[in-house]
Amino acid sequence: MRMSTDSQYLAALRTYYGRHNTLPSYAAIGRLVGLSSKGSVAEMVGRLKAAHFLDSDPDRRLRPGSRFYERELAEYVRAGSPSLAGEGELEDLNIDAYLVRDQHNTTLVRVKGDSMIDAGIREGDIVIVERRKNATVGQIVVANIEGEFTLKRLVRERGQIRLRAESPKYAALRLRDDFQIFGVVVGLIRSYR
Repeated sequence: MRMSTDSQYLAALRTYYGRHNTLPSYAAIGRLVGLSSKGSVAEMVGRLKAAHFLDSDPDRRLRPGSRFYERELAEYVRAGSPSLAGEGELEDLNIDAYLVRDQHNTTLVRVKGDSMIDAGIREGDIVIVERRKNATVGQIVVANIEGEFTLKRLVRERGQIRLRAESPKYAALRLRDDFQIFGVVVGLIRSYR
């Protein structure tokens, strides 16, 4: 099957990468997208590199570029009465760049338990945590208490800082001297599969 646009080539490369966790060689790219000459493949790869969809390792193997994971983002869709999706033009969104502000100090943590259910955080969700030692009252944090980690909201109650669950089933935790903030939750990922 012969493809004709860079967006189709990129879609094929994304699918391949999703299945194999690596990008194919130039010869395999030609077979994958229906380009018969090495020159055509090199031109297409050059265009995708110039647009930052592809990059190369120091050993010249292809790897995903900074825009490789961008996806189309519609302007909006109503959650109330049905309507057409956003009427403006589609824009591209790189999910990683959107959710992660500080690459070197961000980690992903899978949630276990239901103590944050009223904050919209469910068991199995993945929270995006920016590692910091300080947090503002009201933020959801990952904290270390006596060597164990917990996910709670940092609150001030009766003049004292506490960690509060977002479920009536759990009491707020009083903090002692060995309490440490590991990081602040800045986003959440949930799969509906």
